[in-house]
Amino acid sequence: MLATIGGVFAGLLALPAARALKKKFSKTTAPSDYDASKHKWLMCLDVDKCIGCGLCADACKTENHVPEAPHFFRTWIERYIIKKPAPNSITLRGEVMVDSPNGGRGGFPPSLVPRDEILKAFFVPKLCNLCEASPCTQVCPVGATFDTPDGAVLVDPTYCIGCGFCIQACPYGCRFLSPETKTAEKCTLCYHRITRGLKPACVEICPTQARVFGDLKNPIEDDPLQAFVHKNKVNTLKPHLGTNPRVLYANLDKEVR
Repeated sequence: MLATIGGVFAGLLALPAARALKKKFSKTTAPSDYDASKHKWLMCLDVDKCIGCGLCADACKTENHVPEAPHFFRTWIERYIIKKPAPNSITLRGEVMVDSPNGGRGGFPPSLVPRDEILKAFFVPKLCNLCEASPCTQVCPVGATFDTPDGAVLVDPTYCIGCGFCIQACPYGCRFLSPETKTAEKCTLCYHRITRGLKPACVEICPTQARVFGDLKNPIEDDPLQAFVHKNKVNTLKPHLGTNPRVLYANLDKEVR
C-alpha cells in the first residue's frame, strides 16, 4: 500500500518537475529552434598533450565574462610534480605537489623542486565534470541547477538564491559564487556556442588539441571524438564517488585528485 502511494506521489511530482525543466531550459542561451534531445555532448582531455600554457583558462574568462578575481575560474590548469622516493624508501613515488597559480593563466613559473628530484611532472586541465548523477543538482533547494537532455549541467541565475549548497556538494571544486551576481557559476561547455555549431572557447584555442569535444549523437567524418575514445583507455576523476562524469581523461595519472 505504501509503495502504491509512493508511486502515485512520485508521478504527481514528475509532471511539475518536467514543466519546470522545460521552463528553465527555455531561458538558456540556446537558440529557440535547438532540440537538446538530438544531441549528446562529450568533453575529452589528453593529459599527455597539455603543455600548461593556460590559454584555455584565459579564453574561458574572456568568452564567459568570468570575474577577474584570480580565484574564480570555470576551467583551469593544475601542475602535478611527483618527487622521487627518498633513499631506502619502500614506496615507488615520493611527495606529490600540486599548484595552479592564477589558474594556469600565463603559464607556470619554474618549479622550486630541483630537476634531479623529480620523478614525473605533468599538467591536468580541470572543469565541471558534467556528472550524470550530479551532487549539485541533488542538493539545490530551488532547482536552479539542472541537467539538460544533451548532457550539460546548467545553472538558471533567475532561480539561484546564492545559498552555496551546490558549491559545497561538488566534489571537484568546479563551482563558485559570483561576487557580481551573487549566484552560482561553473563551466557550461560554452552552451551559447555549442548549440550554434561552434566549439567551446577552451577547445577552440588549445594549441595542442589536448581538449577534444563533440556530439555522440552526430559524429562527423573522421570524428576526433570517436577516435579519442577508441584509441585511449579513458578514465574519469574520482570514479569511486559514483557521480558518472561525462568528462573523460586519457593518460590520467593515479595521483590526480
